Amino acid sequence: MAWAAKVAIALAALLSAAGSGLAQTATLVADSLEISADSTLIAEGNVEVYYEDARLTATRVTYDRNTDRLTIDGPLILVQDDTTILMADSADLDTDLTTGILRSARLVLDRQLQIAAAEIARTGGRYTRLSRIVASSCEICAADGVPAWEIRASRVIRDEEEKQLYFDNAQLRVAGLPVFYIPRLRLPDPTLKRATGFLVPELETRSSLSTGIKVPYFVRIGDHADITLSPYLSSATTTLETSYRQAFASGDLSFEGAVSRDDLRPDATRAYLFAEGRFDLPRDFTLAFDLELVSDTDYLLEYGYSEKDRLDSSLSAFRVRDDQLARAAITSFRTLRASEIPITNELPNELGEIDLRQRLIADPVWGQLWVSVDVVGLRRPSETPGTGRDVSRFGAAVDWETATTLPSGIVAGAEARLRFDQYVVDEDPAFTDTLRTTPAAAITLAWPLERTGETGVRHLLEPTAQLAWAETSGDPAPNEDSTAVEFDEGNLFALSRFPGNDAAEEGLRANFGLGWTRYDPEGWTLGATLGRVYRFDAPEQFGADSGLAGTSSDWLAAVHYRLDNRIGLTSRLLIDDNLDVNNSETRVSLRSERASLAGTYLFRAAEPSEGRLEDSSELALDGGYRFDDYWSARGDWRFEADAGRTTAASVGVKYENECIGVDLSLSRRFTSTTTVEPATDITLRVFLTGFGTGGEARPVKRRCGG
Repeated sequence: MAWAAKVAIALAALLSAAGSGLAQTATLVADSLEISADSTLIAEGNVEVYYEDARLTATRVTYDRNTDRLTIDGPLILVQDDTTILMADSADLDTDLTTGILRSARLVLDRQLQIAAAEIARTGGRYTRLSRIVASSCEICAADGVPAWEIRASRVIRDEEEKQLYFDNAQLRVAGLPVFYIPRLRLPDPTLKRATGFLVPELETRSSLSTGIKVPYFVRIGDHADITLSPYLSSATTTLETSYRQAFASGDLSFEGAVSRDDLRPDATRAYLFAEGRFDLPRDFTLAFDLELVSDTDYLLEYGYSEKDRLDSSLSAFRVRDDQLARAAITSFRTLRASEIPITNELPNELGEIDLRQRLIADPVWGQLWVSVDVVGLRRPSETPGTGRDVSRFGAAVDWETATTLPSGIVAGAEARLRFDQYVVDEDPAFTDTLRTTPAAAITLAWPLERTGETGVRHLLEPTAQLAWAETSGDPAPNEDSTAVEFDEGNLFALSRFPGNDAAEEGLRANFGLGWTRYDPEGWTLGATLGRVYRFDAPEQFGADSGLAGTSSDWLAAVHYRLDNRIGLTSRLLIDDNLDVNNSETRVSLRSERASLAGTYLFRAAEPSEGRLEDSSELALDGGYRFDDYWSARGDWRFEADAGRTTAASVGVKYENECIGVDLSLSRRFTSTTTVEPATDITLRVFLTGFGTGGEARPVKRRCGG
């Protein structure tokens, strides 16, 4: 039986042909096992060898102890962890498998690429040589007998350590027709996830840049970094795109950018650079940065790199704990909007922030007590009084909140805040340095009522009432961070509905809300919220169409529905007493096995105080459909309903089988500026799977037909 064990181990060493080392033990199973007088061991009938994550099957195995040779009669099949399959009619090998031949063999890598060879030879334990090969990841059926593509070569050497394939006299055939010949060709083994080499080229047509081609070249820089260089050439531009990524033990960073010389601005070198990164610092701090630079206002849009019309670059350090928030950040802004370019010097371009928030008390009876300190500095380039206003704010606040459940089931809550803000204002005679004090308090009563029916349906009804008050003393201060106000179910019971600290909602007011949710045992949920704000006085803090002006706000109505991840609906309306809708937002998503659709509708009434001079409404749709296992389509559409025009649209179709993929997309941007015209883009991408070219890992089919 010692010989049997040796044979088992020798058979298991076939794993090294698939890139694995030899282990100490293996299991041999056969219908019969015979040891002849001439020291030959014969295992015959349903021979199976189990070795770590591999399984070998054969018809007959013969081991000659005198010659230390192993003869295997097939069909021989070796499967290793579902990534490598080796098949052969027969094999004659040394027991250590460093020397030997497999005849009429086929190697399948990563269940994608299959290489058929007249014979496979193992040399040195690292290299596998395949002679007279045909390589493809396509299914081959008797009906046509010709794969969509194949590579024929006189020889292929597989380096199992470097995971590379080296072809000699390689010929690429498409539908059986030779289209390309190269004496030497190196391609990555499909089991290699990252390798230096060319990626899938893209053919791209842009109305402003003519037709061009992108040829990305990927460079692997060790295990934790890589760079991709993508020359983009057309009759109108010469561009080099690049992206760099690196992972560290404490974080990661990435850069992307491009440099261009083109006919749009023939006398200028155009470029952009976007970068971001995050790193862990001692004592649970995190360092983050975001860099956005561009040479001119139109470059990003004309080349399709980004639709951003305002750039922000920032550097921050922060720490978040259960009882603490600490953050410091500096941010630089740059506008790309044509309407704002003439007043660039009047817009804020530098922002510095420091935020410290600490919980001092967390008691189940007395509640939570927080203290906070914040510093904000905002700068404008202009030195003209009024338009060049610079503001610094030094703030401190104490917040307290508690809640308890009364015997009747009513949840009673109370909260209070005292905030101080010292303003230092430069370059604006309309404001003086001032100290503002804002005390605020609120009492809230909520009565959650729940009922479960016999069928398992659960209803939750929650009426809520709140009495809130706030008052600000001190001279007026410039409002930099609270110019736009959103009224929704998230801030219906907030002490202030302004998003920042430069403004606080003042006066005595009563907030009312009613929420209802139905939970169905079949998995769907339906809910609705209705709320309103009543004021005892009407300070002129909010715009007429904000939904919050006057002694009573608009009615806030919201509804949501969800069924697993198949159907989702959220809708929010602000309706006045005349049943006119001032604001609305509706989002819907539908998903099935074949189709997906997402839509958004936004409506905002004109509000001059927020810079919105006219009503605005927008409809957006995104969807996709898979026709079968191979064909799929996608599209999106953006429509400005108030202007009655489409702003952007795109459509794409993709075909992908187990060996080839074709992706064609068409997009149109209908908007324009004083310097950028509407543009149409067409992109074609063709890729062959099996060599790490970016296609989905569809398994190679072993059978044809249904």
